[in-house]
Amino acid sequence: MIYFHLLLESFRFAISALRANLLRTILSLLGVTVGIFSIITVFTLVDSLEKNIRDSLNFLGDDVIRIEKFPWIFEDNYPWWKYVNRPKAEYSEYQFLKNNSKEASAVTIFAERFGVTVKHESNSLSGAIVSGIAYQHKDVFEIPVEKGRYFGLQEVEKGANVSIIGAEVANTLFPLTDPVGKEIKLRGLKFRVIGVMEKQGASVIDAPSADDFCYVPYNTFFKMYSGQGNFGVESIIALKGYPEDEGLKNLEGEITGLLRQIRGLRPREDTNFAVNRPEAFADVIGSIFSVISLAGWVIGSFSILVGGFGIANIMFVSVKERTNIIGIQKSLGAKNFFILFQFLFEAVFLSVLGGMFGLLLVYLLSFVSLGSLDLSLSFSNVILGVSVSVIIGTVSGIVPAGMASKLDPVIAIRA
Repeated sequence: MIYFHLLLESFRFAISALRANLLRTILSLLGVTVGIFSIITVFTLVDSLEKNIRDSLNFLGDDVIRIEKFPWIFEDNYPWWKYVNRPKAEYSEYQFLKNNSKEASAVTIFAERFGVTVKHESNSLSGAIVSGIAYQHKDVFEIPVEKGRYFGLQEVEKGANVSIIGAEVANTLFPLTDPVGKEIKLRGLKFRVIGVMEKQGASVIDAPSADDFCYVPYNTFFKMYSGQGNFGVESIIALKGYPEDEGLKNLEGEITGLLRQIRGLRPREDTNFAVNRPEAFADVIGSIFSVISLAGWVIGSFSILVGGFGIANIMFVSVKERTNIIGIQKSLGAKNFFILFQFLFEAVFLSVLGGMFGLLLVYLLSFVSLGSLDLSLSFSNVILGVSVSVIIGTVSGIVPAGMASKLDPVIAIRA
């Protein structure tokens, strides 16, 4: 109860000090408000942008390794013509990996064609993406079918003319009717729509959206695009690893050995394929946003430093103004700890108050439309803002509070 009364009385002193010098307090707290607003705004923008970018890269898959001709990050001093002369991934290699891989939970092969025109009666959509996929594609990459169903195993193996379309394709070609069961035309061939995917929306980095996709069986796809030449469509083999395989090291080692085996590479011959993982993009993104976060700390620190000096100034003035009251409190038996806590609580309270106003501004900013960027104030950033405010208040108030607690009661009463 004693500590509760101590806290309550300190709160009353802080409120009375704020009311007595309202304009001075507001101007002094402005530095903390601007500082917290600057730091948390930068962190909120960084977190939201990073989340949106990572969500935009979901089409690359999670815990997935892709076997391609070209690497996502080129090696230093490696001749470019060697990349060009590498063989394409073959369907026979996909079947070999599917039958022999023990470290992969699912294996798929797919190929894509961009800028395709899709038609239904008088409606058409240019710029669609046609992707030919294997049956296990849904186990490697996410294909959220909202209406209808996924491909059957026999449909994929026999190369049936069936398709799963994205939300944008469905809305454009079938604005008033349910697309499932209807027909669309791709390169002059008729396809029966068996499924429609959930709407994904636009991404921050303008990455390929599932809304523009038309999925067809892999064998059907290559019936459409056979004879495209060396610079036509190329297949990609993708393998889904197990969660317990940290870093997918076991999977990468296994498929490297299996592919070298089926391609007949000798031990001293260079690997003629690239093993790409989405983690490469994640590492680059993380390093970029770490630099931006550091810049946010530097920018906000100057404002917080000004705010800290402002609070310290308020506390020094408060000690001078209440010296007589401090003497009376001490003469009535108040201990040094009570006086110290009283002024320190007031400094922290004022700093947190300024920080809360800064967080409120960031929260209001989150309602501003920034296009495809979804801005949101996270709970961790709120805790960070409050924590920084508490630290600034403690550092700014510790010296004035210490001076007040050490005053001689007789001298203080005479002040």
